[in-house]
Amino acid sequence: MNERQRTPNISAQAAEQIRREVEQWEADEVSRFMARRPERKERFFTLGDFPVKRVYTAADLAGTQVEAIGLPGRYPFTRGPYPTMYRSRPWTMRQIAGFGTGEDTNRRFKYLIAQGQTGISTDFDMPTLMGYDSDHPMSEGEVGREGVAIDTLADMEALFDGIDLEHISVSMTINPTAWILLAMYIVLAEERGYDLNKLSGTVQADILKEYMAQKEYIFPIAPSVRIVRDCITYCARHLARYNPINISGYHISEAGASPLQEAAFTLANLIVYVEEVLETGLEIDEFAPRLAFFFVCQVDFFEEIAKFRALRRCYARIMKERFGAQKPESMRLRFHCQTAAASLTKPQYMVNVVRTSLQALAAVLGGCQSLHTNGYDEAFAIPTEEAMRLALRTQQVIAEESNVTQVIDPLGGSYYLETLTNDYERGIFEILAEVEERGGTLQLIQEGWFQRQIADFAYETALRKQSGEKPVIGINRFVDDTPDAHIHTHPYDQSTADRQIARTRRVRAQRDQAMVDRLLAQLVETAKDPSVNILPMTIELVRAGATMGDIVETLKTVWGTYRETPVF
Repeated sequence: MNERQRTPNISAQAAEQIRREVEQWEADEVSRFMARRPERKERFFTLGDFPVKRVYTAADLAGTQVEAIGLPGRYPFTRGPYPTMYRSRPWTMRQIAGFGTGEDTNRRFKYLIAQGQTGISTDFDMPTLMGYDSDHPMSEGEVGREGVAIDTLADMEALFDGIDLEHISVSMTINPTAWILLAMYIVLAEERGYDLNKLSGTVQADILKEYMAQKEYIFPIAPSVRIVRDCITYCARHLARYNPINISGYHISEAGASPLQEAAFTLANLIVYVEEVLETGLEIDEFAPRLAFFFVCQVDFFEEIAKFRALRRCYARIMKERFGAQKPESMRLRFHCQTAAASLTKPQYMVNVVRTSLQALAAVLGGCQSLHTNGYDEAFAIPTEEAMRLALRTQQVIAEESNVTQVIDPLGGSYYLETLTNDYERGIFEILAEVEERGGTLQLIQEGWFQRQIADFAYETALRKQSGEKPVIGINRFVDDTPDAHIHTHPYDQSTADRQIARTRRVRAQRDQAMVDRLLAQLVETAKDPSVNILPMTIELVRAGATMGDIVETLKTVWGTYRETPVF
């Protein structure tokens, strides 16, 4: 590092002069004013429990290198992953949808596209997530209830009927069975004659955060991580524009983690995945450009913007300094963002529109690449079309009317924001160092360390809400006894399970069962050899008409299932 790079924003002498001025100001004007009008509380802090000072000055940034802030599209990407950001095009507006059968969700996709949505995001029902076919006893009552039901390739064909997958990006929010959905997506694209290298989007596939937070897992950790590795390596060689993983802090946050834990734990998972892929012989620059992320935007406006900026800087440093990345694309963190479902309330539910709007604005000012804004009714059920339209219009107002897209990182340079960004960078690397000192991410998942950290912060947050220290309008502040207007929620179609099961059984009856059995036997041998990529065999299975359940139940005979050690 040369002398110019070591130069801080201001000299040590100037910083000390500012500090003395602040001390004098606090002893004089502040103390006299507070004698007449005390501050509202003794301690101010962010949602993530970072202490907040009364005022920030240039002295707080005296040790900050100018290069650490940098310029958009240039290492370390603090100010944004691309040099023109939203001046070239706005973020992808990707409202999530998923319920009923493939046909049901397909209609919602087309409605949202007609309303101006620019990307597709898909939610799957619990049986699909957990690898059960819709006619399995464990699926009873859950088929298509909180996501779309997918058992076979025929369901995927219905889901994307009439949608050109070469011209719209598709995100699939699924983890333990993600590779099967990816295989179905690939076969569907091949059957339509698409160029796989023109497909864009992502499959979430981030299994480690399931063990930490969301608890949707099937197999033990080792084979589950192997599947993630296989998705990344396969896509690196066959789908040039596709993101084979969306490493997710969102669900870590929704489980109760602090924003700092969300950021640090997500990067801890990233490190595991990168190390696993590197062991296959792929070079870092062959696959890192397609790694993608998914974060929440919580209610603390400035903290969330600082979190996103710090994440980009930390990721760039990890990829360059730890893994030796050379390409700028390999160091450029790109992320989808969703406003915080956990912040939504049933009482005074229309206030959720305000919460979501502020969270969406923070996500944009933080430089997200795609965004889902929650519907005002999502505390009750899957959002209605009306709620989704208003949520989409919220994004469109920010993009088209507010003019915040005209300048990149408009809050960059704020003494407070830059200080918070530095605090987050430091805090992230401190947690990552502790994880390594304690034995690494996989060992700490087995020990329940991450789970305890999340549970402890969630408990503290609950206590703060209960006491009123953390305000929640309509819950512990400004509670109104006047009943809310009746809300019309999305209805569950009771015919869903029958329609879905009928198609699954029709596929079973029409397929070549001998071929499916032969391929399932080959799948067993593939699963036994961890050096073999599992995607090609899965692709052949779904092409032959194998169901989700066929594949998962077969692999359970080889790998078994995972049982978590309880955390107290």
